[in-house]
Amino acid sequence: MKAVHFGPGNIGRGFIGLLLSRSGYEVTFVARSEKKVRLLQKQRQYTVTLANEARETEIVDNVTALCSKNKETLHRAIAEADIVTTAIGVSALKHIAETIAGGIELRLRLGVERPLHIIACENAIGGSTQLKRMVYRYLTMGQQQRAEYTISFPDAAVDRIVPDQRQDESLKIMVEPYWEWVIDRSAILEGHRPILGAHYVDRLEPYIERKLFTVNTGHAAAAYHGYLEGYQTIQDALEDNWLKGEVLGVLRETGELLTAKYQWDERKHEKYIGRMLLRFANPRLLDEIVRVGRSPLRKLSFNDRLVRPALQAHRLGKPIPHLTRAIAAALQFDYEQDEEAVRLQRAIRDKGIHDVISHHMGIPYKHAIHQQIVDSYGALKGGHQAKLY
Repeated sequence: MKAVHFGPGNIGRGFIGLLLSRSGYEVTFVARSEKKVRLLQKQRQYTVTLANEARETEIVDNVTALCSKNKETLHRAIAEADIVTTAIGVSALKHIAETIAGGIELRLRLGVERPLHIIACENAIGGSTQLKRMVYRYLTMGQQQRAEYTISFPDAAVDRIVPDQRQDESLKIMVEPYWEWVIDRSAILEGHRPILGAHYVDRLEPYIERKLFTVNTGHAAAAYHGYLEGYQTIQDALEDNWLKGEVLGVLRETGELLTAKYQWDERKHEKYIGRMLLRFANPRLLDEIVRVGRSPLRKLSFNDRLVRPALQAHRLGKPIPHLTRAIAAALQFDYEQDEEAVRLQRAIRDKGIHDVISHHMGIPYKHAIHQQIVDSYGALKGGHQAKLY
């Protein structure tokens, strides 16, 4: 069984490639870096270490790599694959869509009848569905119709914290012990070899929103408040009782939304929140705040981890003071080495905070939480926590 994975980065090697290899797939990583391609081709394995007391280690073997520039070889690899996965960031999917389409076109031309599942393992709702739309733009209507019989794009939710690693000549990587990969069973074609450890479900949305509104929202809240307070790592930030209280407040607000929306047991979800906070604070996995906070424009977009739960909770009549403060903190993320942070601050400076909230975040001026965000932004901008209360 053959797998092609776009993006041999932290999640690619430390999570997706690991599980695919465990499941008996030969994994071909696709990378832009020729140096990383050569390393993977030469070593054909790498080491994954868990950030726990025992420092458990696993060797991931049966792997190789191809350069993303080598289109013809990539088309052949996709045509022969049983599964294609990605972990490159949802905004980068458009850059690989034509390549995947080329592989599908060759596959159809060769008459391959085995099923092919293409799964975008990204922090996005409907990531695979989005990728399918991008890929199909490069296929004719006839090719699209033929592809429907043997090719599917199951949506998925993935969760594992893998911080930035030291840049050296090694492919080894350290990851947290916790992980979750949930896949939409309804899109799985007959003949698929299950991925060991993946959880196949009939209804994916609750799992995606639980992960997005708890793990991603909580992580973002810790990062943006931590950045304003001058902390370097998430672990340091969560030792601050005030800041930890802000994050817990955010997670309880999203928790109220989730338990109401999906009729979940409130006590069970509170325990889930507790486990997520322990993950964030793992002292053996130092996670830099600027890594977690990067790309603030994406994280402040209408359907992402901050605005989406805030609007949904408000619609249900639930108060969200902690969420609006987290959004206000994100609006002040001005890390100069992050391109999106620079663009965000320029937009606020040139057009004003109201314009950014209205036009980028999709929260109209007359919306009730628009002014709440502005007020929290002003209080945080003043740099005095007492103004929040």
